[in-house]
Amino acid sequence: MNKKINIGNRTVGSENPAFIIAEISANHLQSYDKAVKLIKEVKKSGADAVKLQTYTPDTITIDCDNEYFQIKQGTIWDGTTLHKLYEKAYTPWQWQPKLKKIAEEEGLICFSSPFDKTAVDFLEDMKVPAYKIASFEITDIPFIEYVASKAKPVIISTGIARLGDIEEAIAACKRVGNEDIILLKCTSAYPSPLEDINLNTIPNMAETFDTIVGISDHTLGNTVSLGAVALGAKVVEKHFTLKRSEGGPDAAFSMEPQEFKAMIQGIRDMEKALGKVTYELTEKQIRSKEHSRSLFVVKDIKEGELFTEENVKSIRPGFGLPTKYISEIVGKRAKYDIKKGTPMEWKMLYL
Repeated sequence: MNKKINIGNRTVGSENPAFIIAEISANHLQSYDKAVKLIKEVKKSGADAVKLQTYTPDTITIDCDNEYFQIKQGTIWDGTTLHKLYEKAYTPWQWQPKLKKIAEEEGLICFSSPFDKTAVDFLEDMKVPAYKIASFEITDIPFIEYVASKAKPVIISTGIARLGDIEEAIAACKRVGNEDIILLKCTSAYPSPLEDINLNTIPNMAETFDTIVGISDHTLGNTVSLGAVALGAKVVEKHFTLKRSEGGPDAAFSMEPQEFKAMIQGIRDMEKALGKVTYELTEKQIRSKEHSRSLFVVKDIKEGELFTEENVKSIRPGFGLPTKYISEIVGKRAKYDIKKGTPMEWKMLYL
């Protein structure tokens, strides 16, 4: 696939390296200084972008504790209400323009996941270069249309989406003239079990929807992200924290700085190894070919003597005739005396 999309000063897709996004989410623990430190550590890790989330408890839900608003789906957040969770998790809006400026000064791209129209309008004023649709918003079609209408690239996580949900979300973007769409394979479980990831969906998703595809990875470790890149992911999003031991709503499935750095190095190594489709040999391979098998004289042979399977054999190294010619050599006579250890050549034979 040769599709590509520009986000800030980076080109995503085609033959470009995977675009690595560090999601800081709630891992600032309501400390502005910690949020700044997170951004600086993201830069040191080698990531391309840092992502925020733009909502308040009241723009994403209501303060209600009846059964509908209790978290009880077997998550790490069970036992509280949606509103109480988001009170702990949200990033104060007054921080966000300052955090974006700091990120850009560090050479990072900074954008966000909005969760309602007021957040989109706020982020438009901030001049973000892209938008991320979180998994749980993929079914909010009017909202997706509004985001896409801003004519910025739209990155969509698919963690709760069936095939039809993805089709509707893409159609919503295209209805308002936006075809700069990136889909992220995602599993909305925190942390996600490996057996639920189904990485083989990534190439199918790229083919089915004709979009750039990536991974939003909530597993522990970097195995899934590296595997996703091997299967064609051009975007990798992973949660980033200073220390999991500090706690916080997302800490359990977030990477610490050294882990994130190691993941990125692994991805870059993977990209080097993936290379291109080729059957040509490198210079090193050509030199190594000298150690392959070929036909050699393995016993002294006198002029006029017959070549046999006893005095000509397939051995290493590879300086003689290819082994496939053995049947054409056996039974012929030698033109001159030949010493043991001489590579076979056609000029040695009476043909």
